[in-house]
Amino acid sequence: MDTYEVYLKRSVEKDLASIPTKDLLRILARVRSLATNPRPSRCEKLEGQDRYRIRQGRYRIVYSIQDDELTVCIAKVSHRKDAYRQW
Repeated sequence: MDTYEVYLKRSVEKDLASIPTKDLLRILARVRSLATNPRPSRCEKLEGQDRYRIRQGRYRIVYSIQDDELTVCIAKVSHRKDAYRQW
């Protein structure tokens, strides 16, 4: 099985700075797991976009997958109430 490289957009680094440490550690573990399985069970493809989302507690991780390049790009990490606003 191929391993994907996981990239974070710069805006995601700002998103992560405001998340409590306990939640942040779980989110980062979930992001790292995307390297081996970019489409885990219970991930959902977002309508009208080439992006997916996974849940981690109260937070949502929105990302895109480039299978031809074996990369995963994390586009947004935010609280569920803010996750689907346009970025």
